[in-house]
Amino acid sequence: MNVLIWIIGATFLVSLIAFVGAAGLAIKTKILNKILLILVGFSAGALMGGAFIHLIPEAIEGTSLSVVFLWVLIGFSLFFLIERVLKWHHCHKGKCDVHTLGQMNLIGDGVHNFIDGLIIAAAFLVNIPFGVVTTIAIISHEVPQEIGDFGVLVYGGFSKIKALIYNFLSALVAVIGAVAGYFLSALTNGFTSLLIPFAAGGFIYIAGSDLIPELHKERDLKKSILSYGFFIIGIIFMFIVKLIFGG
Repeated sequence: MNVLIWIIGATFLVSLIAFVGAAGLAIKTKILNKILLILVGFSAGALMGGAFIHLIPEAIEGTSLSVVFLWVLIGFSLFFLIERVLKWHHCHKGKCDVHTLGQMNLIGDGVHNFIDGLIIAAAFLVNIPFGVVTTIAIISHEVPQEIGDFGVLVYGGFSKIKALIYNFLSALVAVIGAVAGYFLSALTNGFTSLLIPFAAGGFIYIAGSDLIPELHKERDLKKSILSYGFFIIGIIFMFIVKLIFGG
């Protein structure tokens, strides 16, 4: 039950990031882009580190290699499917041409948030420290996304207040996903052993297909080196957590 409280608290905290979208509009574009660049770089490294240093090794301990990597691929493929079928994509600059109408954005975001909840649950089921650092990584990833999503909803005809409320309700779906993941793990034998590599696949997709391409768009050499530095810091951060807490 203690783990469940951590899971609910973490996903609710991540949901509150939905309100960052409006705050992002008040920050000067030059400063905002630098902050987002650092967050995207750190998040990409932390998610990659979380997948390869924590989740996959944890999954291998209790399951055959073929099953583990099958579920890594399933997790990766499901995130790819969400992005292609629902035509939803994260934005990190506040604007994004690939977004469809605001309603479609909310549907896609809700589905993704549900899976984010499953991922957070999987991380806390490994151990609480890893759950905490995973939450930090996801928050780093969510800040740029929510700024983009808020802009899309306003562009799609929502008032600013309505956009904030609907974006927050969509974000709260992560809590439902987390609770579902926790109870399915408790009620179904072997569910955790499948959820953990599934989460790893999600981590790899978000970092490799969504975040790293955003870093490649930066043409300024100094900024590129800065973002790469924070990518490495994200990986090192996860490695240090592994050394200190195990899991």
